[in-house]
Amino acid sequence: MTSRGSRQLSIAAAGLTVAAALSFASAQSPAPIPTITVPAGSAAIEQRVQGTRPAAALVASFDGLGAGFRGPQGMARFRNPSDNSLAVGPDHIVQTVNSRMAVFTKQGRRFDTTGIVLYGPVPTNNVFKGFGGACEARNNGDAVVRYEQLAERWLIVMPVFTRGAVRPDQPPLWTRTDHAYVSPPGRTDQPGPAARLFQPPPVAAPAGAAPGPSGGAGQRANPQPQGPYSMCYAISTSPDPLGTYYRYEFLRPLFPDYPRPAIWRDGYYVPTSTGDDRISDTIVTQKQACVVDRAKMLKGKRATEQCVIIENVNFLNNADIDGTALPPAGAPNVMMAAGGTQLDRIFEADSIDVWQFHVDWKDPSKTSVTGPQKIVVAPYHYLCDGQLSNCVPQPGTERRLDAQGDKIMARLVYRRIGAQASVVAVHSVNTSAGGGGVRWYEFRIDARRGVSLHQQGTFAPDAFFRWMASPAMDRFGNIGIGYSFGGTPNFVGQHFAARLASDPPGVLSLHEAVLAEGEAAQNAIRWEDYTQTAIDPSDDCTMWYVGDYLRKGAETYSTKIGAFRLPGCPATRR
Repeated sequence: MTSRGSRQLSIAAAGLTVAAALSFASAQSPAPIPTITVPAGSAAIEQRVQGTRPAAALVASFDGLGAGFRGPQGMARFRNPSDNSLAVGPDHIVQTVNSRMAVFTKQGRRFDTTGIVLYGPVPTNNVFKGFGGACEARNNGDAVVRYEQLAERWLIVMPVFTRGAVRPDQPPLWTRTDHAYVSPPGRTDQPGPAARLFQPPPVAAPAGAAPGPSGGAGQRANPQPQGPYSMCYAISTSPDPLGTYYRYEFLRPLFPDYPRPAIWRDGYYVPTSTGDDRISDTIVTQKQACVVDRAKMLKGKRATEQCVIIENVNFLNNADIDGTALPPAGAPNVMMAAGGTQLDRIFEADSIDVWQFHVDWKDPSKTSVTGPQKIVVAPYHYLCDGQLSNCVPQPGTERRLDAQGDKIMARLVYRRIGAQASVVAVHSVNTSAGGGGVRWYEFRIDARRGVSLHQQGTFAPDAFFRWMASPAMDRFGNIGIGYSFGGTPNFVGQHFAARLASDPPGVLSLHEAVLAEGEAAQNAIRWEDYTQTAIDPSDDCTMWYVGDYLRKGAETYSTKIGAFRLPGCPATRR
């Protein structure tokens, strides 16, 4: 089914220019439709049929933040893209979309029903109310939430997109070096006493009420090049997301875009991109691989953030622990990126870049990032050449949706089962049928900390588009993946596929399940930017997932939150 070189499967004529594809400011403008190209060898690992096992059981689903959403704090307008993030605790579900957040019930010890709105919609920076500084003042978006089973805490990470005032302690422009930079604290007295999550008064629902103001003060603005940017962290003091939080702010010299926090035993790892414009004639992009001191933040003590600069690579993603089994003491965090670089128009690769990130909290000069190791995988071509491309067709409109095909998506999952340590990664690729597929990998980490490919596959059972995926691995080693599904004549919705640990390599053996059927087309090119899975800490096997869809007649997205159980996952709590 393959031939030498790239196989051209035309769905349109021209490729994207770098400027048209990568300018956030012009992200809503029409762009040429990329040609679907498939490198030789890519089709060999395509799964071109549905799994033969029954689909995973959908055991809960409800609408989250989005069009028409109403909660105790009324309604709100929601900016596109959604930047969906989801975390699940023992009794609660927390969702963020761009610059808004909400808290829901989860059936269990405290609540009889799942999906009741307890809090929201509110600006995400409500968690920084009373903290002062940029974290309290700004609410730009891209916030991400995590629940860590290890300490039973909630973590909210929020970047600030605009520069603050000039200050004497602001960091200079960081350059690539052999050591880590220490981010200056944004507040001299941080974190201060733990502060309760701000509770705006409930809002009545008058007949015909319109949504409230949109969240945030602009997105990816063009600020004056003066003061620093900020990265904001809030860590709860208990498993109750409505309780108290320690808050931290750290200063950055460049815009800390697209954070994707990961929980590790020695820190919270947060990679960011500094934006999509060239920094110099030789530096295409600068990625900041950062980590904050988890142990001190959990105790509300003064903590530091360290960052290592990596240039001319794709968006980074750090391994995020599923479950409670820890990596060995001293084990470096594993960090990955897709090969190639979109800004250099290198859309194809046959490897995944892997780094090992070791932090030394006592001596930052000993903090190191080793790599990249290039792990050979089946060749791939970024879906529609990467991010901000006119990619996925929709019925009834010429507007196509962005694929974000240049990057490994959140989360990069780490799971330890006995002596076995796995890392699961996903990204979106062109398929031989002319659509888009979910490329997925399971890597293994050996006793000497070496990383190698264990299995790989591309889920592409037809010529439609599956993209913007997010994976999880349960305590049995089963893998589940949620993703967007679309392509004319289908409006975009959300699907879920999975495999059991005992299945043959490279196959998602469970038939595709449907979380949400799309009912309308979106008139903006940006779609989600990312979504998220979460493992339920109550049984360590139920897989939660959130994604966008449009209701009939709607002009903007709704979100659907759902929980799936695979065979062997008990229906009762542990």
